[in-house]
Amino acid sequence: MTERTHEVHLHDPQTLYRHWEESQWNPWDIDLSVDQRQWADLEDRSLVSFVLGSLMVAEERITTKFSGLVGAEGSEEEVTFLATQQVDEARHMQFYARFQDEVVAEPTVIAAHVQRARALVSPAFQTIFDDKLVAAHERLRANPSDLGAKIAFVTIYHLILEGTLGLTTFEFATRFMTREGLLPGFVAGYSKIHHDEHRHIGYGIWFLRKAVLEDDSMGDVVRGTLRDLLPAVAESLTPPPGADASALGASADELRAFALDGLTRRLTIVGVPLNTL
Repeated sequence: MTERTHEVHLHDPQTLYRHWEESQWNPWDIDLSVDQRQWADLEDRSLVSFVLGSLMVAEERITTKFSGLVGAEGSEEEVTFLATQQVDEARHMQFYARFQDEVVAEPTVIAAHVQRARALVSPAFQTIFDDKLVAAHERLRANPSDLGAKIAFVTIYHLILEGTLGLTTFEFATRFMTREGLLPGFVAGYSKIHHDEHRHIGYGIWFLRKAVLEDDSMGDVVRGTLRDLLPAVAESLTPPPGADASALGASADELRAFALDGLTRRLTIVGVPLNTL
């Protein structure tokens, strides 16, 4: 047995499904009363607004551009788990929309919140979520039996969007908010979302590792997808002009280092070490 095959234990989709059944939560159970008072008194909203806007836009994209993976070729256990992930993403979008309704702005439809938030995101962010993710999803929808298309989509969605950008944003945003005693309701809901996303990332790593173990050439699909995406990923981890990045307690270089460290560990598990890209 090689080191690669015994170094970690990953949960299969059936186990992940059972974990989902045990982890339900309601976006309307989160108390936002303190957040409402704090938002009204917050003088500099630039950095917080950037984080909230990015999450709103990202969640809309990853909720509406996921059905192709549910419909892709896979076992019944895998498809069942992926259906739960689509429910999770819809729940996350509902929480962010509720926060926008009750704390940030006037109640409105989700599309209006997304459109307003889009003014805050960077061109690199748009490249990742509007161009690369959408194209990968359309390719998979067009041919659900295309393993290469499925691997490319999971690489973008689970390895990059959730496993790299998502975990990095959570780490530094919640660290800042907790330190400042800011928006406790948002932190509570975001923490539940973070718990769900660890389960999603677990699926992505399980699937990619299995695919690469069964066919080494699939590692080239992962590598090619990452090479195409990583410049935009690095750029997207830079706070926008005018936002006080120092408030996070970390520089842009530290954000990128955290993201790269996590990506490096996950790629090693998959069997596609970063130094082979």
